[in-house]
Amino acid sequence: MSRMSRTDRPYDLVLFGATGFVGRLTARYLAAHAPRDLRWAVAGRDERRLARLCESLPGGDGVGVLRADVGEPATLRTLAEQARVVATTVGPYVLYGEALVAACADTGADYLDLTGEPEFVDLMYVRHDARARETGARLVHACGFDSVPHDLGVYFTVRQLPEGVPLTVDGYVSVDAAFSGGTFASALNQAARGRGMLAAARDRARHEPRLPGRRVAASAGAPRFAPEAGVWALPLPTLDPRIVRRSARALERYGPDFRYRHYAAVRHLPVALGGSAAVAALALAAQVPPVRRRLSDRLRPGEGPDAEKRARSWFRVRFVGEGGGRRVFTEVAGGDPGYDETAKMFAEATLCLAFDALPPTAGQVTTAEAMGDALTGRLRAAGITFRVVAAR
Repeated sequence: MSRMSRTDRPYDLVLFGATGFVGRLTARYLAAHAPRDLRWAVAGRDERRLARLCESLPGGDGVGVLRADVGEPATLRTLAEQARVVATTVGPYVLYGEALVAACADTGADYLDLTGEPEFVDLMYVRHDARARETGARLVHACGFDSVPHDLGVYFTVRQLPEGVPLTVDGYVSVDAAFSGGTFASALNQAARGRGMLAAARDRARHEPRLPGRRVAASAGAPRFAPEAGVWALPLPTLDPRIVRRSARALERYGPDFRYRHYAAVRHLPVALGGSAAVAALALAAQVPPVRRRLSDRLRPGEGPDAEKRARSWFRVRFVGEGGGRRVFTEVAGGDPGYDETAKMFAEATLCLAFDALPPTAGQVTTAEAMGDALTGRLRAAGITFRVVAAR
């Protein structure tokens, strides 16, 4: 299916889950920054809440309202048939996300989400990548803080290094921010699904094509003091290094032998030890269903930090890249990572897929593979920093 054949669909994009915490932020960003001729709609279970959201948006009287429910796959199919691009905030995705991925893959609509769930991404690759390649749909996961700054940050760093040589990049993540109920629910659910994640990763590995003539590796690394960054580097077992690995597999610009390691950057050892212990305790608690339910009740999906707290929040990811006798230090930085900047990244990625001249891709793709330079440019224009700190 040619993408040109989708221009007669009534909407350029549809935002599903628009009344959730990040969904509302994304809708407001689109209303304030999207082109005036954008044809878009909000979608979800409750049409009255969606209508109230539209009333609160500048120009909201021109925004469509679509009813769609993850429990009714036919409504998701109808949604996908009406849109060139579908963006969804409805998670945990491993529980609620597949029907919409399937609908987009089958109808040729481009799909974006905010998942940080490795199991979901691997399952969607095995089940829907081939069909999406047939229809021309681009399935782009992790289009928020998971994993845009890391994926595009590594892409930006690699472009500062020589071509055709082995490359290494280390990423060091610093964050001062709160999180929402939806993020907390996804994290608890992911921590409880260790076996499922491992099984999905193994199944994906059986289906992925081999990479002849090139080697690509990415991991959370091991705990260490990193003198090049002046911080204690703690492994971050998130989706991010997996996304970077897939970008490196897809793009030859990453060289014949590429390695990425992903860390949390902590300046003081006691803080590092305390943070590691807290994460381990949460992961252990998530294995016990009654405890997991009690933790979930403390911060429910749809809740999140207020505007004042978000205004004080920030993130910074510093990268150290080496190869061909050159070493470069780069940085991606911005404001509140989980919500304001995630909404910005998500909205700009959606607009990028809808309107920008991009390389021809289809199937499950990453932000770097599908949108690299175009999305980097959009985010820089929107206030997210991509810069070279030093090089030698």
